[in-house]
Amino acid sequence: MNLVHAALSPLVGALVLAVLWLAIAAASLVPAGNAAFARRFAFPLGALAGVGLAALGLQAVWLPAQTLTLPLGLPDLPFHLRTDPLAGFFLMLLGSVSAGISVYAAGYFRAEPSGRLALISLQYHVFLASMAFVLLADDAYLFMVAWETMALSSYFLVITDHKQPTIRSAGFLYLLIAHLGAIAILLCFGVLHSGRGDYSFDALRAVQLQPAWATVAFLLAFFGFGAKAGMLPLHAWLPEAHPAAPSPVSALMSGIMIKTAIYGMVRLIFDLIGGMSGNVRWEWGMVVLVVGAATTLFGVLYALMQHDLKRLLAYHSVENIGIILLGLGMAMVFIGFGHPAAGALGLIAGLYHTLNHAVFKGLLFLGAGSILHSTGLRNLNDMGGLIHGMPKTAFYFLIGALAISALPPLNGFVSEWLTFQTALQATILQNGIVRSVVPLFAATLALAGALTAMCFVKVYGIAFLGKPREPAHRSPLPHAGDAGDMERYGMAWLAAGCFVLGLFPSSFLLILNHVCISLTRHGLSDQALSGSGWLWLVPTAPEQASYSPIIFLVMIVAVTLLAFLLVRRFYHGRVRFADPWDCGYPEQTSRMQDTADAFGQPIRHVFGPLYRMDRRLPGPGEAQPKYFLKIEDRHWYWLYLPVARAAEFISSKVALLQQGRISIYLLYSFITLIALLVFVR
Repeated sequence: MNLVHAALSPLVGALVLAVLWLAIAAASLVPAGNAAFARRFAFPLGALAGVGLAALGLQAVWLPAQTLTLPLGLPDLPFHLRTDPLAGFFLMLLGSVSAGISVYAAGYFRAEPSGRLALISLQYHVFLASMAFVLLADDAYLFMVAWETMALSSYFLVITDHKQPTIRSAGFLYLLIAHLGAIAILLCFGVLHSGRGDYSFDALRAVQLQPAWATVAFLLAFFGFGAKAGMLPLHAWLPEAHPAAPSPVSALMSGIMIKTAIYGMVRLIFDLIGGMSGNVRWEWGMVVLVVGAATTLFGVLYALMQHDLKRLLAYHSVENIGIILLGLGMAMVFIGFGHPAAGALGLIAGLYHTLNHAVFKGLLFLGAGSILHSTGLRNLNDMGGLIHGMPKTAFYFLIGALAISALPPLNGFVSEWLTFQTALQATILQNGIVRSVVPLFAATLALAGALTAMCFVKVYGIAFLGKPREPAHRSPLPHAGDAGDMERYGMAWLAAGCFVLGLFPSSFLLILNHVCISLTRHGLSDQALSGSGWLWLVPTAPEQASYSPIIFLVMIVAVTLLAFLLVRRFYHGRVRFADPWDCGYPEQTSRMQDTADAFGQPIRHVFGPLYRMDRRLPGPGEAQPKYFLKIEDRHWYWLYLPVARAAEFISSKVALLQQGRISIYLLYSFITLIALLVFVR
């Protein structure tokens, strides 16, 4: 590209902004005044870079692919960069969501000590830059360098409070599973490489794999990126690491980092392995669907059992990764059976939910961070009445709760509705078994949606609308106060995103359709796109399905205003106030309201075999009866602990080789020499 076009291209602009994030990270460590820079300028500058990156990503969606080779790396392995519609979409996601989180972080980290603040700013902006380079990478070498940098920088952010043993343990588990996933990704690149000597993505696209090796590459990619995404059964790090990290970091990890895993999965499966989706097999899609359905149901069922707010949100991240996988799995099934239009709808649904989840989950983690910052509370059973002391945080958290519960007209509804519309296309499939099974996955999504709504009724009802159960936590709460200005601006940015993505889905449908065409050469039909004006969302055909969030919102507002006017007109002045019926118990206290555990009791009865429960019931005649319940993940005992014990056993046996005696080591050398003389000709 010539100098003028290079200077104006989204690729060069994105590269400059990624380097700017690195410069901010380095400037945070400058000894003179580093605390003042990190406190006043670092995070706002990072937010501005995010806004710029989002604009460049949106521009890249509509432009042809652009490439650039940097004189960096190893002598025969220079760094290759590329922007195309898929990378542009995820750059838009990274920039827009990180902008709100960085603004929030400017207020959240303001009171940190200078040395600690400088390190947080360094790691935070290296984390952002590494995610940008993951999206820009156009060769396996740069991709893996950026991927590992992302893992290490986020690890150090997770263990910010490293003096606590539980946090160090959570960080170690995260790093361990991240590296297992990285090894699988590296092996996948090795399979795609096929000894050609070129690790650029263009060379990997040109490789024609045998069906068996293509399946091996798919399984390695699915395992490797699934470990980072938090899919079942590789999810164990996620509910441990997210609560351990500072809240803005939790929002980055849940909102953006695990989406880079979705990017990698789509890039390798649909682009590098599939070769413009020509080799995508429906059997792969069924694997993704089964894992996605299990992940969705598992995440929401375990979220309902949590009373730690950040841990609850972490399990909902597991659930939403499952929902994204449902969309991607359906896309692979339809494409594999030769129905690219229906496959495009599934891919669009999965990518739309990727963006939606980044926005509303980032908002919810920021709201949880404000609660923790102001009150020091994380246990739902200790909260209550927060809406009085934190009304603005309560408002923003309510928007996030409605969005994740998939209630129209917010954004969570749109992507889940598109996923349902994809499942309804199952009638065109030739295989009778698959045609019968696909609607069952949609039923799993419907069940998960209902349980999610139940979960956030619990969260909002107990934390904001209920009353504190313990005298020490009653109003005024210790250190209670609403979020600061910068924190509120960050939450308002993401809350606005929930409305924009929910009220104007047809615009994003056009963006995602362009992404889909760049990956598969196929998109939605002209009939669907022509019916998708700014007012109506038409995923297939107007006579089959359509949805207008604007009309839905107008109806909600109209009904609310009508009810208000009727009450004011006919009942004003005639309202009587009386004590509520006390059910025969005149001494009502806050301890009589449902706890977080009580909300989940019906679910525990229905899905009891899925949980590993340790509970203690009060005995007869106890002066101060107490009820104890602990819910544990069965995967720890079925998978992780056996693997850990086997590794310890093998390590103990291998350690016997290290006797610490020179004579023994000389004997090893002598035996090795004899073996070489005997077996090497």
